[in-house]
Amino acid sequence: MTQAYYSAVLDHPMDEVWSLIRDFNNYPAYIDGVSESVIEDDKRGDEVGAIRRFCYLGNWIRQRLVDHSDRQHTLTYAGLEALPYPQDDGSQAGSQAPAPTRYQGTMHLRPIIEGDRTLIEWVVALDTEPADVDRWQALFGSWIPDWTDSLARTLARVSPRSR
Repeated sequence: MTQAYYSAVLDHPMDEVWSLIRDFNNYPAYIDGVSESVIEDDKRGDEVGAIRRFCYLGNWIRQRLVDHSDRQHTLTYAGLEALPYPQDDGSQAGSQAPAPTRYQGTMHLRPIIEGDRTLIEWVVALDTEPADVDRWQALFGSWIPDWTDSLARTLARVSPRSR
């Protein structure tokens, strides 16, 4: 088991950031490349056990909401199927793609008092074959900052503070 970790400061109040991400089904609103998302079985987007099915860059992915806390401003999700390694990651032709990985991600917000900003910590635990650890870690190490940047761009567009 290994993990990819990223943290960043968002120039927006924690409650504003949380209101955007707390609904597990709100992914298309703040992650570029997510075209749609559906919560299965009529569950709420903040209900532990809810399963979201979303389309990311043309691929359908299913995840379960494992933990959700409005008090701690955290949510944890787990992939329901092992994630296949992308075919177009820029690796050398002919190199064998890593085996699919199982994963669990957590987004945690913390207040930064100075400037009424937010620290976001995003960690994804990866259960990979030992030979594949470096490639999976590098891939998620590039994805998580991209997703966080997408969140920051969305906040800049929708935030009253940005107007």
